[in-house]
Amino acid sequence: MECQIRRWKEEDASHLASIISDPRVQEGIRDGIPNPYTEEDALEYIRSVSNADRNQVFSFAITAYGNVIGSISAFRLDNVNKFTAELGYYLAPSQWNKGLMTQAVNQLCSYVFNNSDLRRITAEVFSFNHASCRVLEKCGFHLDGILYDNVYKNGMMCDSVIYGMTKKGYEHRIMNNWHNDML
Repeated sequence: MECQIRRWKEEDASHLASIISDPRVQEGIRDGIPNPYTEEDALEYIRSVSNADRNQVFSFAITAYGNVIGSISAFRLDNVNKFTAELGYYLAPSQWNKGLMTQAVNQLCSYVFNNSDLRRITAEVFSFNHASCRVLEKCGFHLDGILYDNVYKNGMMCDSVIYGMTKKGYEHRIMNNWHNDML
């Protein structure tokens, strides 16, 4: 199965609300997102990212078979980090372990590095989220470090794992994959 990323549409709100409201998704994302997550919350988010500066916010629905199955975004940081974006994503649990998030992350990286002046994409993952760590590693992100006892999530202190990819590293990976495909 293959997935695609595309811009959000207002009619995606019910799918988005359903996905984020799943307790298994809530377990792996940052706090501060309403729970339960309503269609109104989803519509507000979709309008917000749709109206945002497209050189600051790169937010897409992940789709398969014509249905929204997740979300992926990169948000440009500011100040001395203005050429870096932070990546975040989630997927409907029914779509886990199918390689779809790996496809979506690769598509987002391609879009961001080919359509902006960003030089780096970073991601912070809860250390207990091994699947998310694996997605980033499969996509060529490098482990930048571990922040011990960095976050309070699900009633406990846990570490967060920081991954990063530079545009130069992305281009090198693309060239190597292209070269390997030619052999």
